[in-house]
This record gives sequence, structure tokens and C-alpha cells, in this order.
Amino acid sequence: MQQWIADFTIDTPAGPKLMTESYYLPTVADVRNEISKRGGYVLKIRAHERSALERWMARSSWWQVQLLRGIQFRSTVTSPGVALWRLIQSETNPKRQNILSPAREALSRGLGVIDALKALNIFDHGTIAILAASERSNRLMEGIPHAIQSITNKTKNRRAIMGTMAWIGFDIFSIVQGMFWGKDKIIGWFRSNPPHEAEALEKYNTIVGRLELLWGTLTWSAVGMAAFMAWAMFSFWNNRGKRDWPTARIVRRIPLIGAYLRDLGFADSTAAAGRMLRGRVPIADTLLQASESTTLPEVANYWMNAREDLSRGVGLGAALDKDPLTKGERMELAGVSDLDQVATVMDSISDMRQQASKTKHSLIVWLAFGLSGIYLVIAFGSAIYALTIMNMSMDSMMGQFMPGGGGGGGGE
Repeated sequence: MQQWIADFTIDTPAGPKLMTESYYLPTVADVRNEISKRGGYVLKIRAHERSALERWMARSSWWQVQLLRGIQFRSTVTSPGVALWRLIQSETNPKRQNILSPAREALSRGLGVIDALKALNIFDHGTIAILAASERSNRLMEGIPHAIQSITNKTKNRRAIMGTMAWIGFDIFSIVQGMFWGKDKIIGWFRSNPPHEAEALEKYNTIVGRLELLWGTLTWSAVGMAAFMAWAMFSFWNNRGKRDWPTARIVRRIPLIGAYLRDLGFADSTAAAGRMLRGRVPIADTLLQASESTTLPEVANYWMNAREDLSRGVGLGAALDKDPLTKGERMELAGVSDLDQVATVMDSISDMRQQASKTKHSLIVWLAFGLSGIYLVIAFGSAIYALTIMNMSMDSMMGQFMPGGGGGGGGE
């Protein structure tokens, strides 16, 4: 399903009238058929694209929380679907109206509140999973606070990492800038003022060459790392909501970060699975929904493989007892005999994965501080080392002006 903007004409008693409307349908052909039913003539159909400001506003955690709170407040007197519809109808800001238009189209075509929220393409899979699990259990009102808490926690973690990276980046940028602009001048001065003694000159050239190589390595490694981080952050922001793309696959290969993302994926999906099982949602639907609650292929494949094993007659505990769960988690699942026990174990796994993700988050922050400290020590150490080279050159220059210094004129 996708939102389309269609320009078409329609005959009226006053003559042909140009109209522009939005449609939330799978393909362009479906849009043409819909317009044809109204007796219209299609002029142009294009995919709906949000402006940069609208994309930023839609993907901000503040906007997401306000939207969910609005649904929660209005759901006290009506159904969540009607509550979302009234919220959309009461919106007067044109940019927000444009953001909410896919949900309005979805609701107008009879789709549910979860499908409408998915159409907005602003929530991550974990948040949608919490809401979908609660809606399937007829407890959406209870699920909205959990979804808001999930958004808030992820925002805090993201801000902590971004703040750490910004502080470290500023320190490294200051050092790199100094080396980048001063390297040629300092190395050039060293090259222009070598010592004159043959033995000292050979040692001097070796040291200057190593210093030049070290500064070049430090400078370009920092530039490369900064470019990669900027590219990764932009890619994750631009592809938010997608299941998989090249940048995500590269980031997942980084050992500690990959494990951190995997813990978050299991925490969200197992929490959603436990909530649905307590709501008496069929186990096959629960496993399918859990697989759709994450963007990590490894986690999604776990749930789909378990569903496939269950359809072949494998026991529930055995179907869930597989990698990439830890040994302790697999031991808990191996002994379950009914769905109530599975729901309890899922909640337990979700809590453990959440705690593990917090631990890895702290490790990432401290590791970033440690690596930046090592980088700064090397940079400052090399600067101090450069002073010793300068002393070698200055000693040689001063030696020429001393009695008997090299280069002195021959005696009569």
C-alpha cells in the first residue's frame, strides 16, 4: 500500500473541473480504476513525497508521543479507529494534515487503526509491534502507554549515544584540524632545516618520515571515521521503517553494536509475543506478528522458523528452542507445556534482553571514550615527539654558530 497524488478532470454541470486528490492504494492501476468509477479522466498520478521538514516532524519522537496520547485520550469515549479519525479531522496545521493523510485514506477505506498507523510510516517496528499486540488482545488502551515508554527509552538511549559521539567528535575534530592544517607547515619546516651531520641527518630523516606517516594516518582515519558515521546516521534516518538495507547490514557486522541491536530486537518482539499470548491470540498469528515487529533479519527469521516448525507438528517448546537465543533462554523455553508458561518466559526474555541492551549501551559509550582517549594520547604524544625533532634541528643550527661548529671557515 502506498499513498498517491492524482490530478484528474471530472465533468460537472458547469463544465470540466480539475481536481487533485490523494489515494492510499497498492498500485497506479488501482488509482486509475478508482478515478474511472467516478467518471474522471486521469491527467497525472505520482507517488506522495513529503518535504524535508515534514519528514523531520513526522519522525520526531515528540510528534509520535503526541499522536499516541491524542488517540489514548479520545479512546476513552469511542473506539481507537474513530479516535484517530477525529484526531485527524481536528488537525488544522497543513504540514501535519499532509503527514496524517495516509492514515485518513486508510481509515476511509475501512482499514483498522494499526493499518492506519503503519500507513504513516513514522513509527519503528518495535512500537508498531507493541500496539498491534495490544490491539489483537483488545487492550490497545493498555498498550499505548507501553509504546510511549518504548519511544521515550529509545530516544534517551539515542540522545545519550549522540551526545557522547558529539563530545568525542568535537575533541577529535579540534586535534585533527590542527594536524590537517599544520602538518604540511611543520613537516615542511623540518624538511627545510635538517641537521648537517651525516649521522644525525639520517636519523633525523627517518624520524620525520615516521612522524609524517603517523600524522597522515591519524588525520585520514579520523576523516574516514567521521564520514562513515555521518553516512550511517543519514542512512538510518532516511531508511527508517525499512526492514533491511546495505548500511544496516554493515553496522550489524560491528561486533558490539550488532549484539546491541539484536538485544533490542528480541526485547521488542518477545514483549509483543508475550502480550499477544496473554490476550489469547493464536500462536501462529503471534509468531507471525512477532517476526514483523523487528527490522533485524536474524530476529525475524527466528520467529518464522519457529512458526514453520510448529506447522510441521514440532512441539511448542522445541520449536522455540533454537539460535540465536542464549543457553539460559533456551533452557527456559525447552520445558514449557502451555501458552501461559510461554507468555511468562517471553516476558522474562524481554526483560533480560532489555537489561543486556542497557549494559551494551554503556559499554559502547565507555569504549568510545576509551578509543578517543587513545587517539588523543597518540596525537598529543606525536606533537611532543615533534618538539624533540625540532630540538635536533635547532641544536644543529646553533652548532654552526658555536666555535668549531660545522661549516666554520678553515684556519689560516
